[in-house]
Amino acid sequence: MSDHMKRLAAPATWPLKRKAHVWATKPSPGAHSIESSMPAAMVLRDMIKACDTGREAKRIIGNREMLVDGTPVKNPKAPVGVMDTISVPKMDLNYRMLLTDKGKLTLVPISADEATWKLCRIENKTKISGGKIQLNLSGGRNIVLDKNKYKTGDTLKIDVVDQKILGSFPLAPGAAALIINGALAGKVETIEKRVEVKGSADDVVRFSSGIETVRKNAFIIGSSRPEIKLPEASE
Repeated sequence: MSDHMKRLAAPATWPLKRKAHVWATKPSPGAHSIESSMPAAMVLRDMIKACDTGREAKRIIGNREMLVDGTPVKNPKAPVGVMDTISVPKMDLNYRMLLTDKGKLTLVPISADEATWKLCRIENKTKISGGKIQLNLSGGRNIVLDKNKYKTGDTLKIDVVDQKILGSFPLAPGAAALIINGALAGKVETIEKRVEVKGSADDVVRFSSGIETVRKNAFIIGSSRPEIKLPEASE
C-alpha cells in the first residue's frame, strides 16, 4: 500500500492547499482515524509552519523536538488527532488539535500548563480480573479503576504523562459538546438530553438548538461551558 495519496483525495477535514502540490503523506495506522488526524510531519510543516520542507520536519522529529501529549514523536507519519496536545519546546510552541466550526482540523494555541492535560472520552468499559474496571478512552488510552464510577460517553480530563484523572464531565443535560463527525462536525452545542435506542444502534444526543446526532459524534468538553480554548469562529 502506498505511503502517499494525492492531495485532491485527502480527507476534507485536512486544511491543505489542494493544488499546491500533487502528493500528501498518509498517516500511519494509530489511535485516530485518517479523517480526524494528520501525520506529525505535515502538522509541523503545514499547520505549525515550524519548517519549510518535509525533510526539515523529519529532522525536528528525529531530534525528538516535537511532543504529542507530552511524549516525543518518533514516527513522522504518526497520526496527530483531535484533542491531542502538540508542543515544540525549543520554539516555545504549544497547541491543541481541534476542529473549526467548518469541520476542518486546526491548531489552537495554548499555554505550556494547558499542554500537560487533555480531554479523553470513555468509549467503552471492560471488567478485568480482581473486579476492577478498565476504561477504554479515545486516543487509545486505558485507565484501570477500582470502582465503576463513570459512564460510557463521559469525558475525563487527564494528565498526559501519568494519566491521573484531574476531572470529569458527564454526558448529561446542560453539558457542552463538540460534534466531531458528520455534517455538523466542529459545532459546539449544549446537551438537552440523551435518547436511548433499543438494540445495537447508537443512542441519540439531542441539543438545545434542536439538532441531534448519534452519541459517538458528541464529545463532551465541559459541564456547562467548554473546559478548553476553542478556535475562533470562521468568517
